[in-house]
Amino acid sequence: MNKNCKSYKTIGEVAKMLNLVDKKTGKLSTHTLRFWEKEFKNIKPHLFAGNRRYYDVKTIEILKKIKFLLKNKGMTIKGAKKELEYNNSKLDEQNYKTINKKNIKIKLNKIANIIKEIKSNG
Repeated sequence: MNKNCKSYKTIGEVAKMLNLVDKKTGKLSTHTLRFWEKEFKNIKPHLFAGNRRYYDVKTIEILKKIKFLLKNKGMTIKGAKKELEYNNSKLDEQNYKTINKKNIKIKLNKIANIIKEIKSNG
């Protein structure tokens, strides 16, 4: 395997792709990826010179699913593990977009109702 191949990304590049940023410091949160590695057996980065982690496309897709389940859907790690096992890691990008659109519509409707209530009381 050639670490210079464009299909491999460093831990920093993957953290940036996933927008894993520490809210307090504003720095990339690579420790989150390391933690997920310990929790999810299907995350297996390749270790090259100097024990540096490199992630292939398949692993990055799994990380995207994990981030979606934990951050967007608000699942626990245990719940995300079950979901990944249940779906056999076959959630596709379109499914993410559909779920996100539904969540956004629900939130927008709630906001619209709150605005209407404020206007009618004000």
